[in-house]
Amino acid sequence: MTLSLWLAFLAMALAATFSPGPAVLLAVSTTLSLGARRTAYSSVGNALGVFLVSCVAVGGVGLLFEAWPPAFTVLKLAGAAYLAWLGVKQWRQGGQSDRTGLPGAASAPAPSSRAAVFRRGLLVACSNPKAILFFAAVFPQFMPPGRIDIVRFLLLSLTFVAASLVAQFSYVLLTATAGARVLSGRRMALLQRGTGLLFIGLAVSLAFT
Repeated sequence: MTLSLWLAFLAMALAATFSPGPAVLLAVSTTLSLGARRTAYSSVGNALGVFLVSCVAVGGVGLLFEAWPPAFTVLKLAGAAYLAWLGVKQWRQGGQSDRTGLPGAASAPAPSSRAAVFRRGLLVACSNPKAILFFAAVFPQFMPPGRIDIVRFLLLSLTFVAASLVAQFSYVLLTATAGARVLSGRRMALLQRGTGLLFIGLAVSLAFT
């Protein structure tokens, strides 16, 4: 793969990962609720999910969706239901913060919550059928005609994973800085409820797309 071709893919990957979506919203909401350090587990889980999705897409599931649309519909509705559940959970956390005056006070992380946060990031990545279609549509444009180059596939997948981590850590840093300086009490509760509504809006959008 030439450097110019790789840079073109990198630009596409950065544009896709920095665009607000379920992964970015999860990183922001987790930072608000649990802090930046705990969000790192969510971001790593999401990155692993992105890599698994790229493997699944190149393995032919994208073609399965095109050949049998009900499979795409089932995964789409499952992903929408999961995003809606996250939205309701975030809304409830906002209500708890409003009552206690402390962000996330009613949901302090337990010792085992690192694994739960990791799984949440993984599930958000794996439950997004649009990601599978993205990889199924984009990867062939950067592959040799008629075959899959494993080395190139790994390079492209790891490039996208790295771009995803950079984007999420950027949002996490921005959210943590803003939260420490200007967000407290009722303003934090309102922001948490706002992100909950955004999750639910993404779920509705995904379900009816």
